[in-house]
Amino acid sequence: MAVGKVWLVGAGPGDIGLFTIKGMTVLSKAEVVVYDSLVGQGVLSKIPPNARLINVGKRASHHTMCQEDINQVLLTEAQKGYRVVRLKGGDPFLFGRGGEELELLAQNGIPYEVVPGVTSPLSVPAYNGIPVTHRDFCSSLHIITGHKRAGQEYDIDFQALVHTKGTLVFLMGVTALADICKGLLDAGMDPQMPAAVLQKGTTAGQKRVVATVETLKAEVDRQGIETPAIIVVGKVCTLAEKFAWYEKLPLAGWKVLVTRPRDLISHTAAKLREKGAEVLELPAIRTEPMEDQARLYEALERLVTYQWLVFTSPTGVDVFFREMQNREKDIRALGACKLAAIGEGTRKKLRERGLYVDLMPEVYDGDSLGAALAEKLCGGEHILIPRAEKGNENLVKLLCEAGAQVEDVPTYQTVYDQSVLIDEKKEFEAGAIDCVVFTSASTVKGFVEGTKGLDYTKVRAACIGKQTKAAADAYGMTTFMAEKATIDSLIDLVEEMKRSEEKWS
Repeated sequence: MAVGKVWLVGAGPGDIGLFTIKGMTVLSKAEVVVYDSLVGQGVLSKIPPNARLINVGKRASHHTMCQEDINQVLLTEAQKGYRVVRLKGGDPFLFGRGGEELELLAQNGIPYEVVPGVTSPLSVPAYNGIPVTHRDFCSSLHIITGHKRAGQEYDIDFQALVHTKGTLVFLMGVTALADICKGLLDAGMDPQMPAAVLQKGTTAGQKRVVATVETLKAEVDRQGIETPAIIVVGKVCTLAEKFAWYEKLPLAGWKVLVTRPRDLISHTAAKLREKGAEVLELPAIRTEPMEDQARLYEALERLVTYQWLVFTSPTGVDVFFREMQNREKDIRALGACKLAAIGEGTRKKLRERGLYVDLMPEVYDGDSLGAALAEKLCGGEHILIPRAEKGNENLVKLLCEAGAQVEDVPTYQTVYDQSVLIDEKKEFEAGAIDCVVFTSASTVKGFVEGTKGLDYTKVRAACIGKQTKAAADAYGMTTFMAEKATIDSLIDLVEEMKRSEEKWS
């Protein structure tokens, strides 16, 4: 077997928007992913479903696997011929022990690459309005590990750091905050020097405590702080309130779960992130084309006999035209067939193929489409509906009652999906997710299937329409419905939910 290769990839500080393009490209082709606890959930959700996962832990004082064993895992998996991605929080070479991991690979002739990551000493202060350098305040930046071995003194020259008069950023030092501040004060630092602790920067859990070196520990004890967090010392900390920008975004501080199928999720997630939300992309369902498309193939051979072609989802459009292509047919085969569709997403998919819908109901559901199309029929029309295996039965009923001959052809099936990396049930029980977005009743059912045992009264659900809301209501969720059945209206709803919470909190 050919020798594999290892990529050391920096996952950045948490916000998936700060994960590099090269990192995403390498990760998408990974066969084995060796990841640690500091990798953001947004990045974890992008790991290919077919990749083998190896969790090596590595959070302060809690290691799933020692460093020597991690090094050996990388070597062993590469020797088996796999494309191995070592996914590390932040940057691999900044207190990430990436150099140690490369040593064994280099000794054994294993090819490797390093993909740098956006590092927290720069990005986390930036998300808190703190420029780590500013010519009015300092001309240098110093990054120090605040971690020390149990029972040992710090191997840090605090006096030298004080003399630099630069910005100091301590990583992994929150548990030893008192010792760090004392070391700086004993070395002659002005007790009134501004200082800050920045919690979970670039994520919905972002929080900052700004004080002075003398008062920072007491202020942190008063306000509370969670790890991971960094310590910033320097006059630039005074700019935090003036330059703060992240928390001003309308959805900053909210973590939103999006449950759409993987091939449809990115557009919704991107819009939420533009508003400042931390988005967790965990598809509750996935769609798979039917293995046996014989019924569709029969229908394609007599397309000219249909007066209407009805699409109820973007996936239905994709599967239909993919199978047309497989049968070497193009849009000319549609003849004079008119098109009906449910929803903006479905209409957009048709437009991408140069096709414009003749009918789309104002309310985006099967009942409304059936009623609207029934009014257009004279009786005796032939209608083809290529759609999900389990579709709205009332749609067919309404059309048949109007005298139409309906061929309801299942072209794809909906399968419930579940993350193997992120425990959604645990996230909700911990109160870590503020809202879940549902775009169909099937996403509700898929979510419930993957969170069995959860108290659904803990779930706030933003629903795209009546049927979706009804499905969520059936499980006791606190539900809200978008004014229109569009993604933009759904995003507006999430904003309104957050404003309402802030108003009453």
